[in-house]
Amino acid sequence: MSESSVRLNVFKTYKLYVGGKFPRSESGRVYEVSDSKGKWLANAPLSSRKDARDAVVAARKAFGGWSGATAYNRGQILYRIAEMLEGRREQFVREVGEAEGLSKSKAAAVVDAAIDRWVWYAGWTDKIGQLVGGANPVAGPFFNLSTPEPTGVVTVVAPQDSSFLGLVSVIAPVIATGNTAVVIASEKSPLPALSLGEVLATSDLPGGVVNILSGKADEMGPHLASHQDVNAIDLAGAGPVLAKELEIAAADNLKRVLRPQPVDDWNADPGTSRMTAFLETKTVWHPTGSLGAGGSSY
Repeated sequence: MSESSVRLNVFKTYKLYVGGKFPRSESGRVYEVSDSKGKWLANAPLSSRKDARDAVVAARKAFGGWSGATAYNRGQILYRIAEMLEGRREQFVREVGEAEGLSKSKAAAVVDAAIDRWVWYAGWTDKIGQLVGGANPVAGPFFNLSTPEPTGVVTVVAPQDSSFLGLVSVIAPVIATGNTAVVIASEKSPLPALSLGEVLATSDLPGGVVNILSGKADEMGPHLASHQDVNAIDLAGAGPVLAKELEIAAADNLKRVLRPQPVDDWNADPGTSRMTAFLETKTVWHPTGSLGAGGSSY
């Protein structure tokens, strides 16, 4: 082999995904990420309290546009995420396999399930309203209509052991219903989550709708749980002690809290509970009025 044909590998620098951009942690800190056998994979950013605050600012800024978009448009964008993941399937098969110690075939099955889950939630964006809203019968000359509305900015503590399918399963329902998200990725396996940020950035998803932080949930979690501009928190990946601490902190501004739910198999039908967990119901009363001398009403 000639000297000219020898080249150095280009190692990937993983970064956070905040506000549609890819910053390093403002603290400059990183931590080592290893595979299931202890082999070094990469250095991931160790997010700070300031990074968490920046992510909340970005999520709040994006909320108005995202929640105001049509459900059909949100569905198109979620489907576009699935399309982009399909194009980068091999990369995610490798990263998920390394992160979770899976064979190539098992990792491929996980990635395929995650892609299918984006498609599944894309189909729900313009249907969930019919499921949980509608006209209510009342005794009087009134229309009484209930419609679901997104809660706002949702902090998501991602599952620790399911670095990709579990991650997608907790992010997709939050944004499908018009919320924006600040995600704390799996501490031990953050690389698939950070790579997902690169997919989201090229999928027509407005910057700030999803913000992905890597690092320690017990360091960032309390600040996000007590943050006055966070409206809800999903404790999917929090252990019992941390979950209790975050639940208490979240009570300060009456956040909605989705407590950790044991999941034996992330491949199972997720149902609609994670979508409805972060929806509020708005009920409107309107007089029917009367038409003509006969007193008929519409």
